Amino acid sequence: MADRRRRGARARRQGHVAESLAVLFLRLKGYRILERNWRSKLGEIDVLARKGDLLVLVEVKTRGDAASARGAVLAPQRQRLIRSLGHYLKTRPELAHLDLRCDVVAFAKLGWPIHLKDAWRPEA
Repeated sequence: MADRRRRGARARRQGHVAESLAVLFLRLKGYRILERNWRSKLGEIDVLARKGDLLVLVEVKTRGDAASARGAVLAPQRQRLIRSLGHYLKTRPELAHLDLRCDVVAFAKLGWPIHLKDAWRPEA
């Protein structure tokens, strides 16, 4: 049980570091960070950023290799993120006019972050 807690704590630390690096990476690319770890009863969004007339939901993933990181956002999580984004927009109506995009910033153990723009679209 203690091993499991240690692994969980290590994963949370790695996730926090990855999110911090993703925020820096996005800022360097010209994005303005609006929220980090935004939570509601519907779920958590890692990063919400804005660039011009675009509001970007960013999910940050860390995996052993780039291919695993890219495919780490599965359909149930995407749906939860979209519902959370809808709730966020209700709390920030001044952003409702912006175009929306869902991105992933993926980290593998080695190498630069991979920014997957428009990684998925809300299902109709």
